[in-house]
Order: sequence, then structure tokens, then C-alpha cells
Amino acid sequence: MGRALFYDPLLSKNNQISCASCHSPFTAFTHVDHDLSHGIEDRIGTRNSPALMNLAWHTSFMWDGAINHLDMQALAPISHPDEMGEKIESVVKKLQQSKNYPALFLKAFGDSIITGEHTLKAMSQFMLTLVSSNSKYDSVMRKQAQFTPQQKNGYALFQKNCDACHAEPLFTNLQFENNGLEVDTTLNDYGRMRITKNKSDSLKFKVPTLRNIEFSFPYMHDGRFKTIAAVLKHYTSGVKQSQTLSVYLQKPIVINFKRQS
Repeated sequence: MGRALFYDPLLSKNNQISCASCHSPFTAFTHVDHDLSHGIEDRIGTRNSPALMNLAWHTSFMWDGAINHLDMQALAPISHPDEMGEKIESVVKKLQQSKNYPALFLKAFGDSIITGEHTLKAMSQFMLTLVSSNSKYDSVMRKQAQFTPQQKNGYALFQKNCDACHAEPLFTNLQFENNGLEVDTTLNDYGRMRITKNKSDSLKFKVPTLRNIEFSFPYMHDGRFKTIAAVLKHYTSGVKQSQTLSVYLQKPIVINFKRQS
């Protein structure tokens, strides 16, 4: 039932936007055709939608950690005026009036009475199934495969320069870091500080996972980088120094590539 809800535009005010509109299964459960999320009535959101995977191990959600429980996560985009623009009470009413959902709720919860709590719970249960765990990396770690020489070299560079924030095996440390991006003067997004009101959290955003990174462009909270090459260029020559800059970026990152024979 959670899967049905995830793909159903009925959750939005105009019945046209579903969760999958911004979290497509074809692109690591995010979107790739624009920098910022698009919502009802062609409204533009304020951030790039994060890829959804391995959420069972996360203790906070959204780029700024505004949500601290997966059961409540879907409520944020549903109620956001520029995303789905709906109230959970209205969603429940529409589900109650539908032909299929009372029977689905009865099968899932033993009760055909639809509630907001059960609606959100069903969606979180579906999101828990979005697991990434069978990449080439995972096969190598299980000693079922081997890296090519180029991959082995890249892995060594990654361990030296990147895995403090993108810690294995989730490839995120689940923390909030200032990675040295210039503030977008249009969005004026200062990240985690919006939630905590603490200046020490200025420009800190949740470290995204690198799993399925090839399919989850554009990158960063505002989708400013279109390619992985642009991301690497930022970390090697574009990091902006500030008081809240991540301790892992205090020293310049130098990547020395080895020639392959």
C-alpha cells in the first residue's frame, strides 16, 4: 500500500504531483531534469530532491535534518506549499472516498478506517525497501569480485580524501557539514541553521550518500553541479573558507592520479 501511495498524485492538492514526481525509480529515486524540485502549478521548490535509499540507517531526514523520524518524513513535501501543497486531513478524506484504498488499509492494518498516522506509516514502510547493497563495491567487499586497477586506484584516492564524510558502507556519515559552497544569493539557504537557530550550523547540510551517484545528478543541495567532474573540481579548487567549514576540508584536497599501464 505504501508503494501505491508513493506513486499516487492524489496526495497533492491538485492531484497531479506524486512522491515519484521528484523521486523517480529510474534515477536513484531523485530527479535529474532540473536543479530544484518542481511542485503543483509549476511552482519551484527551494532545494534539489535527495536520493532515497538505505533510509533505515538514517536518524534525520531532509537536507537540514528538519525531520527526525521516517514515519513523519512524507508529511514535509505533502504540506510544503511549493511541492504538493496539501493538508494530511485532506489527503485522508480523498483516500476514504477512493474505491481502492479502504480495502488496502484493511489488508495492511486490519481496519478500513483511514488515518493520517497509518497513511504516513505505510509510506515509510515502502521507503524502507529502497535498499542499495549490491554494487560492484559490495561484491568486492564480500570477496566475490575484484576491482580493476583503475577502480583500485580510485578507491585508494577515495579512502584518503573522501570517506571521512562519505563513510563506508552507506557512503555518508549521516552528519551535517559545511563543504565550502558559496551561498546562492537567490535562495539564501543556510542549511541546518534554519532548524537549530545556531550560528555554528551555518551553511551545514546533510552529507548525501554516494551510492548510485552516477544516476542522481545534479549534485549538492541546490543542484548547482551537473557532473561528478564539477564536484571534484569544487573540492580540489573551489572550497570557500569560513568559520563553520568542515574540519575535513580545512586542508586543500590534492588528488594525484596514477597512470595505468
